[in-house]
Amino acid sequence: MLLSMTGYGEARWQGPGLSISVELRSVNNRFLKINVKTPDSYQNLEPEIERTLRETLKRGTVQVQLSAHREPRPDDYQINTTALHAFHHQLVAFSKREGIGSSFDLSGLLVIPGVVEDRSVRRDTDPNEAWQQIGPVVEAALSRLQTMRSDEGKKMAHELSQQAELISVRLKFIQSRAPEVANDYRKRLHDKLQGILNEYAITLDSNTLVKEVAIFADRADIHEEIVRLGSHLEQFHLFLREAESTGRKLDFLIQEMNREVNTIGSKANDISITRHVVEMKGALEKMRELIQNVE
Repeated sequence: MLLSMTGYGEARWQGPGLSISVELRSVNNRFLKINVKTPDSYQNLEPEIERTLRETLKRGTVQVQLSAHREPRPDDYQINTTALHAFHHQLVAFSKREGIGSSFDLSGLLVIPGVVEDRSVRRDTDPNEAWQQIGPVVEAALSRLQTMRSDEGKKMAHELSQQAELISVRLKFIQSRAPEVANDYRKRLHDKLQGILNEYAITLDSNTLVKEVAIFADRADIHEEIVRLGSHLEQFHLFLREAESTGRKLDFLIQEMNREVNTIGSKANDISITRHVVEMKGALEKMRELIQNVE
């Protein structure tokens, strides 16, 4: 089963006084790279989030966005009485020393940084307790990401199978055409030489012709390449049906198939075979582009 490296998954959870959302976005990468962004109070969960993703994902760049919103509670905002007393004491002393009236509103001191503590912004979070809430949301988002990647992978597998079948059809033609290449060369060579020799009234030595044709046939022999390419195609279809995604294996096979097709094109020395080779190379290029997005 093929899996696309491109996908998106999102999950949300709403509890008493707390809402959590997790977004996962993945794109192509030869290796697995995970970037996690969380609120400050949940940074200690980043290793656990990455571990969870690595148990399922093998390749790709994955962006993780964790958002958590907690409704304010009465104990979130506390006055630092020590700081308030210190500022007030200093202001009173300053007023007496400078002969300034000491009547002023204490509420003005509350805007001084450190006098009022906002504990809702950052609160020490127990990783185990927090993960009990966030873990299921991460797993739900991961499940949806995998569903999307699987659906896309099925479409790619279908397209890859069609392109492989196109190559198989072209290969069958080449296989049937290959034995005729030497015969056609012998006839063309015989006719060409015979025309030249007739002009000079010289008799053609059949042994020389046979030797020349034999040399050409050996040089243009593509039997081994045809067999290897056919074997690669069979293996390709097997990989498409494997339970796990096999992007690396398929990429390797496409490189091997491309090598055999190039050799067939360079050795065959036949226009009709060359035309089919061009079509096969076009199909392989489409397959190569698809494989770049397979996990």
